[in-house]
Amino acid sequence: MVSYFVPRGRFLVKAGNLRQVVQQQHHQQVQMQLQPIKTIQPQSAQNGSWPVVRHFRQFSSNSASKEATLHHRKHALVKQKPQTNSNLEVAQIRRNVLSRWTGFLLRWAPMGICVFGAIEWQLQKQRCEREGQPRTASELQSRIYCSLPLRILSRCWGWLAACYMPPTLRPYVYGWYSNTFKVNLEEALYPEYGHYNSLAEFFTRPLKEGARIIDKDAPLVSPADGKVLHFGSASESLIEQVKGVNYSIEDFLGPLQTLEQANSGAAYAQALKEKSDGSTELYQCVIYLAPGDYHRFHSPTAWKPTIRRHFSGELLSVSPKVAGWLPGLFCLNERVLYMGQWKYGFFSYTAVGATNVGSVEIYMDAELKTNRWTGFNVGMHPPSTYEYDELELTKAEKASTEFGKGDLVGQFNMGSTIVLLFEAPKNFKFDIVAGQKIRVGESLGHIAGSK
Repeated sequence: MVSYFVPRGRFLVKAGNLRQVVQQQHHQQVQMQLQPIKTIQPQSAQNGSWPVVRHFRQFSSNSASKEATLHHRKHALVKQKPQTNSNLEVAQIRRNVLSRWTGFLLRWAPMGICVFGAIEWQLQKQRCEREGQPRTASELQSRIYCSLPLRILSRCWGWLAACYMPPTLRPYVYGWYSNTFKVNLEEALYPEYGHYNSLAEFFTRPLKEGARIIDKDAPLVSPADGKVLHFGSASESLIEQVKGVNYSIEDFLGPLQTLEQANSGAAYAQALKEKSDGSTELYQCVIYLAPGDYHRFHSPTAWKPTIRRHFSGELLSVSPKVAGWLPGLFCLNERVLYMGQWKYGFFSYTAVGATNVGSVEIYMDAELKTNRWTGFNVGMHPPSTYEYDELELTKAEKASTEFGKGDLVGQFNMGSTIVLLFEAPKNFKFDIVAGQKIRVGESLGHIAGSK
């Protein structure tokens, strides 16, 4: 037993010395490359083992050929080492600082933004309650909302809606949309899902003949299917988009058409009227088209447009909740308005754009292009609502642009809003109530004493 364990122990000692020698020789080679070589002391004397002697002989034969090369490199290495290490240390410190700040911001910035938003929301709520006004957006909240990339989103949605829909998917996609937004396909000219090649075609589906009855006795009928947001007098400079939330009529329509109107000295709303004898008044009516509604809009009366203005603004949502929260919403959004005359005087018809509305199309105006690409200027919008393109309809065009009551005018590629602003006798009375659902051709009002 003794004669068996002793050689094994000696072999393990030799193996340990071998590993130690290899490590020491490797460390010595690294030092010799970075420092001048003075004297190579063989370590075989320390160990007394044959692997050291063999390694030393091999190293001695190669050291003479390398000594000259290392002698020329040693000065450059000595000089470059401090500078290289210093640059590496600075770069590492910068990376560490950047990593720490990035981690800090990613971890705490969202929480800070949420806390700041909650505080701002509560402060604005308290201000509105203290002043006895409806709860509306502050200037900061309005700017933040306008900074969202809604135009880019709307263009993407318009592109997606125009994409070809495979026939196998149409029943599922269109069926889901119909169930979600309560679309009535029974009144559509083509009730089969397979007829519509894209979502855009499904949105702008035509109706059957006779699906909408035009009230011939009413002087003014509904131009679209939708929900009545607000209606009433528009004789002041500020009018209501919904109850308690106002917008400027001048910002909405733009400057007066003629110098005579501008130099009349009257208020803007009064200068718009063609009759100055006090027998007429300005009125307005706002109708919101939901995503499930019929998306084409018609003429509410017989009238003749003379000027078209296209305001390239934002594409904010025009849903009733947003309209009741954001003052001046209709003045901020992109819109196309036509101004002209009807039998009682001034008449204007405005189609207001909204989020996810791919475009607003006016059938008789092929030059009109809405929802145009404006670049990645997120958060930037026209500094004034007076930035618009104006087209004065020629005399030749006027004859072809006269609209009759119920005539088809255009379409939205998604739900949006129609705003009517018109001059009528003072005894004009509305036949509608705020919040009611209304359809094309139904009466909006009548002249008291003539109904």
